[in-house]
Amino acid sequence: MSDTTSSKDYIEMSSETQIFEMDKLNARGGTAADVREMERLGRTQVLNRNFRFLSTLGFACTLMSTWEIALMTSAFGLLNGGKAGLVWGYLVVWLGYLLVFASIAEMASMAPTSGGQYHWVSEFAPPRAQKFFSYTIGWISVLGWQTGLASLAFLAGTMIQGLLVLAQPTYEFQNWHGTLLVIGITAFCIVFNTFLANRLPIVEGTVLVVHVLGFFAVLVPLWVLAPRSTPADVFGSFLNLGGWSSTGLAVMVGLLSPVYTLIGADSTVHMSEEVRDASRVLPRAIMWAATINGAMGWIMLITFCFTLGDVLDVVDTPTGYPFIQVFYNVTQSIAGTSVMTAILIVNVTSACISTVATVSRQTWSFARDCGLPGSAYIAHVKPGWNIPLNAVLLTFTITSLLSLINIGSAVAFNAIGSLAVSALLGTYLISFTFLILCRLRGPALPPRRWSLGRWGLAVNVGAVLFLAIVWVFVFFPQTPDVTVDTMNWNVVIFVGTMLFSVVYYFVWGHKRYMAPVALVRRED
Repeated sequence: MSDTTSSKDYIEMSSETQIFEMDKLNARGGTAADVREMERLGRTQVLNRNFRFLSTLGFACTLMSTWEIALMTSAFGLLNGGKAGLVWGYLVVWLGYLLVFASIAEMASMAPTSGGQYHWVSEFAPPRAQKFFSYTIGWISVLGWQTGLASLAFLAGTMIQGLLVLAQPTYEFQNWHGTLLVIGITAFCIVFNTFLANRLPIVEGTVLVVHVLGFFAVLVPLWVLAPRSTPADVFGSFLNLGGWSSTGLAVMVGLLSPVYTLIGADSTVHMSEEVRDASRVLPRAIMWAATINGAMGWIMLITFCFTLGDVLDVVDTPTGYPFIQVFYNVTQSIAGTSVMTAILIVNVTSACISTVATVSRQTWSFARDCGLPGSAYIAHVKPGWNIPLNAVLLTFTITSLLSLINIGSAVAFNAIGSLAVSALLGTYLISFTFLILCRLRGPALPPRRWSLGRWGLAVNVGAVLFLAIVWVFVFFPQTPDVTVDTMNWNVVIFVGTMLFSVVYYFVWGHKRYMAPVALVRRED
């Protein structure tokens, strides 16, 4: 259906014209509901709707890779909170994230668009603030996802290096090795998002099975072979090895581990225009992913804490990852450890495939609203490909360039990687705040097929309170004794990017940027 076709015009069309419009829609794989929603949003359907519920659920679950990343990021939580801090901190963060996921799910049903947060801000913010805040959130969201991909690929690459250290003790970590691995892994993921793009839904459904089976393939050996700590040690042993003024503060700082583990509530939202019956499928997939992945992550963390032994012994492992050392301690076999770790590497690489799709769609969407330099090129969809190919290639270029920073300074690269957390949490926080204002002041929210009902306001307020607390601790340094190496440069880069986007907006962006609300058609 064309951009200029209204609901009334569509009803008054001749039967032949209606059939023609529906034939175009069916060629893209959409439904009548998808047509109505794209029409309300003022968008033209240019991408194929290949994703169904199972493939969308697989996309969300594999992108989050919760149980895998829970193991990979456990070191920071163990140092700042210990076993009990890691276990209970994860539970608290998971419950808080359920409020976030529920808020995202309802907004996705209201406006299922690849723009996600910057579109929602544009539609729900007060009229005077719509364009400016939408533009700023668009920049932050693109920044968050682009740096998030680099961080995720880096985790997969350094796991490979960790295995090399275990299997070949003479091997030494080299930063440039990690950079080459990041580029290689990203290039592999680009293939799936270009030449195999039409098969991506099938891949996501298959990887979901691997994600679940891999969970049990790692869990069962730990249960069967590992000696166990006492419940008192796991659930009641809080530690403050980072040197903070109190154990409570250490636990709060250690929340960064589960916060990073569970992030990605908006991942499937940016695939909205490729999901069939999006306003119904997206919310269901989002909530199921939050529940399934959250539960698997908590079970894995509890098991890990019962079987890891002494915290200091595993945190100081030469592999760089405590879970690799635990696997080896449990199996006493390099081969067994390699197989168990390879499962995580495969799953996290699969997460990178999904993340490339999300990042490119987010970037493409913001570019089609003229929010980025070179928007015309980035937003172009090559006929016959039906994917934002230029945005995909730009994503590969950005990740490759970011990975070069690791050669000069791993500290600087890690700061850029952690920027993904603060950026995405910031977009959630601002989006929900404007949604709350819209609920209280009006106008009426758009119709949605998945609703929080009378609990909507309470859920949104709870999500904002949760995000406001954890967002502050995301900017804390690694230790209270701040040096160049322990400084959290995240805050510097985040503020710098914010200032750049504001200056760019007033100098150039406001002249070209078209806020999505300008295209939205409100029903009387």
